[in-house]
Amino acid sequence: MNDTAHPPTAPLRARAEIDLAAVRANVRALRGRVAGAAVMAVVKSDAYGHGALPCARAAVEAGATWLGTATPEEALALRAAGLSPARARIMCWLWTPGGPWREAIEADLDLSVSGMWALAEVREAARQAGRPARVQLKADTGLGRNGCQPADWPELVAEALRAEAEGLIRVTGLWSHFACADEPGHPSIAAQLALFRDMIAHAEQRGLRPEVRHIANSPAALTLPESHFDLVRAGIAVYGVSPSAELGTPADFGLRPAMTLSASLALVKHVPGGHGISYGHHYATPGETTLGLVPVGYADGVPRHASGTGPVLVGGKWRTVAGRVAMDQFVVDLGGDEPEIGSEAVLFGPGDRGEPTAEDWAQAAGTIAYEIVTRIGTRVPRVYVNEVDEAGERPERAEGGERDTRDG
Repeated sequence: MNDTAHPPTAPLRARAEIDLAAVRANVRALRGRVAGAAVMAVVKSDAYGHGALPCARAAVEAGATWLGTATPEEALALRAAGLSPARARIMCWLWTPGGPWREAIEADLDLSVSGMWALAEVREAARQAGRPARVQLKADTGLGRNGCQPADWPELVAEALRAEAEGLIRVTGLWSHFACADEPGHPSIAAQLALFRDMIAHAEQRGLRPEVRHIANSPAALTLPESHFDLVRAGIAVYGVSPSAELGTPADFGLRPAMTLSASLALVKHVPGGHGISYGHHYATPGETTLGLVPVGYADGVPRHASGTGPVLVGGKWRTVAGRVAMDQFVVDLGGDEPEIGSEAVLFGPGDRGEPTAEDWAQAAGTIAYEIVTRIGTRVPRVYVNEVDEAGERPERAEGGERDTRDG
C-alpha cells in the first residue's frame, strides 16, 4: 500500500475509499452461490488495486479459506503480515526460473507448476528446505497461457508422482483457467471443462490424490455451477465488480462495488465560448460556461483513452471529461454551475448516489472494469471504511493505508 502524510480527517486531493464491509459481503454472496466448494479470494495486483492485506483479512473473516496471488512475492508478503497457514491457504502461480522456491516452501505456500523446469526447481528447493513442497499442477485446457499442454501432461504427472515418492512434494491440487467464461454460451467453455475432466482423470488414475481441483474464475463461479469442483477462484467479484456487462450487473449477483474514487475540485472558473480546453484543443466550449479542474490524471490511473468521454459526478450531475486527460489533471465543463472549490468530484463508485461506476468508465475508455480499478496509482491513498468485522473486532491496521473512523 501507498503511504500518505495526511491524517484521515484532512482534505485529500484524491482518495480511493475501500469499503471492507462490501468485500466481506461479496465473499459471503459468492459462498452462497458455490455451496459445496471452497472460495479462494484472489488478491493479486494489490487486490486489484484495493489493497491486498486489508482485503485479504476481510475475505478470510467472511469465510474465504484460500487466498490467491500471481507472484510469490505477493504471497510471501501476506505471510509476513500475519496471515498464517492456520488462517488461510495461499497459492501463487506466476513463477520464473530462480524464483524464491525455498522461501515459498518454508512459508507453506501452494506452488503452481506448469512444466518440467519448474518441477525440477521445486524438487531442489525442497531438498534444501528439508521439507516437502505443496504443489498444484496446472493444465492448459485451452487458454494458451501458462499451464501444461495435454500432450505433455502424462510426463509431468509421472514426474510429480516420482517426486512424491521421494518425499519432496505433495500434489495438493490440479487446476486450469477458462478463456471465455465471461461470454455466455461460448463453445470453448464446454470444451475446456471436458478436457479438464480428462486430465484430472488421467492424473488420478496414475495415483495422484489432490485435495482440490479447480478451474472456475469469477464469471464461472457466478454462472457455471458445473465448473465449481472443490474450489472457485474469485477475483474481480470479491471487489463487487461484474466480470462483464454481458453477464449482468453487480446487483444481479448480489455484489457491491467496494471502491469509490473521488477528488476535490482544485479550481472553478468562468471562460468565454470557443475556449480551447487541455492539450490539442480537442474540446472547445460551445458558449460561456464554467470549468472545474479535477486534480487527477493518467499518472493516477485515469485512462487517457477516456478523454472526452469519461463521466464524473459533480454537484449531483453527471459531467464529462472535457478535452484530453493530462498526467495530473483533467477538466469538466460545468455548464455554468458554480460548485465550491474543494467540492467532491466522484469518478466512480457503487452507483448509490447516482455516480458513475467502474463499468461506465470501462465503456468510456473501451476497456474492462478490471483495468479501471486495478490501474489506480500509488499517488491516490486508499482509505478504508467499515474495518470492524461482524464480531466487533478491529483488525490491525494495514501498513501504508489510512483508516476512516466509521465502523461497520
